[in-house]
Amino acid sequence: MKSDQVKKGIERAPHRSLFKAMGYTAEEMGRPLIGIANSYNTIIPGHIHLDKIVEAVKAGIYMAGGMPVEFNTIGVCDGIAMNHIGMKYSLASRELIADSIEVMARAHAFDGLVLVPNCDKIIPGMLMAAARLDLPTVVMSGGPMLAGTHPETGEKISLVTVFEAVGAVKSHGLSEARLEALEDAACPTCGSCAGMFTANSMNCLTEAVGMALPGNGTIPAVMASRIRLAKAAGMQAVRLVQEDIRPRAILTEGAFQNALAVDMALGCSTNTVLHLMAVAHEAGVNMDLARINAVSEATPHLCSMSPAGTHHLEDLNRAGGIPGIMKRLLEADALIPEARTVTGKTVAENLASARVADPEVIRPVDRPYHRQGGLAILFGNLAPEGCVVKQSAVCEAMQVHEGPARVFDSEEAATEAVMSGAIHKGDVIVIRYEGPVGGPGMREMLTPTSAIAGMRLDAHVALITDGRFSGATRGAAIGHVSPEAMQGGPIALVEEGDPIRIDIPAKRVDLKLSEETLQQRLARWKAPVPRIRTGYLSRYAKMVASAAKGAIVR
Repeated sequence: MKSDQVKKGIERAPHRSLFKAMGYTAEEMGRPLIGIANSYNTIIPGHIHLDKIVEAVKAGIYMAGGMPVEFNTIGVCDGIAMNHIGMKYSLASRELIADSIEVMARAHAFDGLVLVPNCDKIIPGMLMAAARLDLPTVVMSGGPMLAGTHPETGEKISLVTVFEAVGAVKSHGLSEARLEALEDAACPTCGSCAGMFTANSMNCLTEAVGMALPGNGTIPAVMASRIRLAKAAGMQAVRLVQEDIRPRAILTEGAFQNALAVDMALGCSTNTVLHLMAVAHEAGVNMDLARINAVSEATPHLCSMSPAGTHHLEDLNRAGGIPGIMKRLLEADALIPEARTVTGKTVAENLASARVADPEVIRPVDRPYHRQGGLAILFGNLAPEGCVVKQSAVCEAMQVHEGPARVFDSEEAATEAVMSGAIHKGDVIVIRYEGPVGGPGMREMLTPTSAIAGMRLDAHVALITDGRFSGATRGAAIGHVSPEAMQGGPIALVEEGDPIRIDIPAKRVDLKLSEETLQQRLARWKAPVPRIRTGYLSRYAKMVASAAKGAIVR
């Protein structure tokens, strides 16, 4: 075992003495050493219960004959970090999480790992570490929260309802008292926010890519079956060590193909593009933006999940979860059936008993919500290296749109314009210098997009940015524009009133100006002074790659 480096032999007597100082016995030290990366904290509602999940994981490891050892990682709550400097640190935290797990696993010679995330950047950070380390690993997430109940209508709601209600208050369509009633009702339990936002998108795709047990993506955080799954994950981690099944044998090209197909069927967050590309990079698998379009065009959108639809994760779980979706896709020859998974079985073997209990939550492939998948990658002279839109969340009237640019050099400036009523029907809001380098950190833009929706402009206004969006965003919101403004991309050259044409079916976004005009503007352009010049974000800005490459750190 790898852990023999710290446990066996005369030379390791000092090491054993340190283990014994923590109460470990000689019998325990003879077992496989399974590290548990626990992202528990008391600032993220999706993580506040992970101490209980980890206790169950430990029980499973002990039952299977392993020795569990726990360590912690950082985690950012994107909702709390939203719309202030904190959001600059969210995406950048992904790399710190991956690096910290690498440090702990290598320094202590773990034989295997159980990774316990639940929200946004923590999940891909842990997956990146798994691919990099290539130690037998299971991912065990904390699960989604239950949806809230609207205090007046009785409809299911979630955090996005509150964000959009802020815009409704600003437009005088909602009182502050009713807003408070919504904020009290929207998030009723622990867990990752209840819609198909980034956290739940990534937890579902972790299951689809084969790195988590069936049920990981959808079993609600408060259900006893989540605790049972955690025990099973701990047991399985020991078996993976015994059978020497490693992440790179699972994270193959076929596995990422499967994850993309599930992504398109679900209508996942646009952030999955960044994260799947980053994990694929760590696994040594090439994934470019063109592949995403190819899968999207071949995969129907089968689930209408919040924020684009009415269903929440508890509905998806009841309907059959990720196995139910994958069963539909397998029957349509849209999956790679021989791809391996952490169960020790192939995708096809895992799905032998899967079923769909609700054909409205998970529609059949011949009756999809949309013929194409949830995401689309657009190219054009405004985004030569590509940009991304959740096309399943864009209304029909905005699938093709042309309008004048309303240009802002920060999220704050754009948000103020929206809230003050300065944005009008037909406008194309451009928010730039918010990319990985320019931000730095590539902030999510949930506040302006929610304000647009709350003011009932989402069927009339588009937003284009080199930043990114929350999974809770809906409407014609186009992000990840590459090259970004700070690197002299065409988005830096847009001026107030310039005509911009968006054609999602044609996969195009274009600034309707001549190449000569663009070259003249580029000759005059100078990069602005970096907004942050000290600390981690300053170093991050110097090392981070384009969003078109997953915003990986080189």
